[in-house]
Amino acid sequence: MLHWSGSARGSLAPKCIQWRRNGATMAGVPSVQIKDVPADVHAVLRQRAAAAGQSLQEYLLGRLVADARRPSLEEVLDRARQRAGGSTSFSEAARLIRADRDEP
Repeated sequence: MLHWSGSARGSLAPKCIQWRRNGATMAGVPSVQIKDVPADVHAVLRQRAAAAGQSLQEYLLGRLVADARRPSLEEVLDRARQRAGGSTSFSEAARLIRADRDEP
């Protein structure tokens, strides 16, 4: 049985990679195919994968998982906007900080 309980960081990539090494397929799990990768970019990615002791597939899966789990700046800002609290505009906050700095 495959257990999907990730580590403290929640990483599933190593478990997925190990499962695939054993020849299993993951029914119902989406795949991504990227076409028209420039040759120089492909070469760099293959070198980085080799340096990490991984296949290109393993390396790219790890990078995609890490990137998807890290919130984008827009996502962080959206979460901040949704929090209850003050309603001071950026310009007002900047004005107040400048005034505070200028006080003797």
